[in-house]
Amino acid sequence: MANQGFVFNPRSSVFIGGYTYAMRKTDLTTWLCFFLFGLTAQGQVVKTQATVLKPARVFDGEALHEGWAVRVRGDRIDAAGPAASIEAGGAKVVDLPNTTLMPGLVEGHSHVLLHAYSETLWVDQVAHESLGLRTARAVNHLRAQLMSGFTTIRDLGTEGAGYADVELKQAIEQGIIPGPRMLTTTRAIGATGSYAPKGFSLEWRVPQGVEEADGVDSLLRVVRDQIGHGADWIKIYGDYRWGPHPGSHPTFSLEEIKLVVETAKGAGVPVAIHTTTPEGMRRAILGGAETIEHGDGGTPEIFKMMAEHHVALCPTLTVSNHAGAYPPGNKAEQPETPAIARKRASFKAALDAGVTILSGSDVGVFNHGESGRELELLVAYGMPVTDALKAATSVAGRVLHMEIGQVRPGMLADLIAVEGDPTKDISAIRTVKFVMKGGVIAKQ
Repeated sequence: MANQGFVFNPRSSVFIGGYTYAMRKTDLTTWLCFFLFGLTAQGQVVKTQATVLKPARVFDGEALHEGWAVRVRGDRIDAAGPAASIEAGGAKVVDLPNTTLMPGLVEGHSHVLLHAYSETLWVDQVAHESLGLRTARAVNHLRAQLMSGFTTIRDLGTEGAGYADVELKQAIEQGIIPGPRMLTTTRAIGATGSYAPKGFSLEWRVPQGVEEADGVDSLLRVVRDQIGHGADWIKIYGDYRWGPHPGSHPTFSLEEIKLVVETAKGAGVPVAIHTTTPEGMRRAILGGAETIEHGDGGTPEIFKMMAEHHVALCPTLTVSNHAGAYPPGNKAEQPETPAIARKRASFKAALDAGVTILSGSDVGVFNHGESGRELELLVAYGMPVTDALKAATSVAGRVLHMEIGQVRPGMLADLIAVEGDPTKDISAIRTVKFVMKGGVIAKQ
């Protein structure tokens, strides 16, 4: 059928998305007007509406400031300072009386595809729960983390759930589900025969909670493949409970760790290493890990080496204190178990050595939405309150290489408001009244 009134002319046609459209002269004129207006809007003429947040005080990731306000434009912090200096004309104003506004908190060690072991043991989750069921649970876990003030999580392994962490991250970024920013590691990597589940008939090849790899060819392929599937970090298990003797023992050699780190480095991907033994930690440090997870068996000498090599510790204090770590009865009246006493001593040694601390709890072992317990334990184990807050804000931003964790112009507008003053009482982080992620209010 002929197109009445249309005559193709290269001078009166528009090329859009790979197709050429013929247009009437009047249509072309209208289109050009809209196009030029769009260019103007993309320039400096048109600005998005700002939001001004007015709390009682602001913790900026380093220090507390009474009477400050913060202006947000788009997904970034536009201005921060004394309230009288923050221009609010034409902005949406959000009053947050009796609260402290601060950077959104960071969970440095999570497992969104696990749920509390008090509900279902790890082996039963990995071996018996379907991928669909685990992913459905994870949607609720992500929402709980965001609503509790954690606007960024580093998820350190799907524990047998494939690449579901990357797919959940995509769902968040596309606005399909609510949740924090996610750094993913996909399947994580363990040495053959070292991880779990174990205890099945020996002739069975049981699916593992990690991807197994060893040696040059295997490790190169798996590291590259996980990065290709969307891993933001690579996580390996530098030691684990394997072999004929009790306790954890090193898995990967120093040469294997160096190979993993060098391969990942080529893609700009950092490496986190689970390790709880002095030898496993030594290999992780010398191999080039950026963070060590747990570090329960660290000695003063090992922590001194960590500080010298600028390796951060994610101590996961909460996982040592979750239900079952204490004897039955009133915890306040019970003596610490030997395991908790050793964890307290090793953490003190890390602090004394000046090791950088990244707050991370291993949430998933216990209920999602309760990551704030880690900050409370950091303080209970001897860390100054402000330093504990930094471990989950400004220090976390630096360790994770992200533009988060500080309230200053140009940073991503991930902000929360808590009732009271967390620099005086760390438990104030439990009373989250307001959450903003990327300039969008998620809770008020």
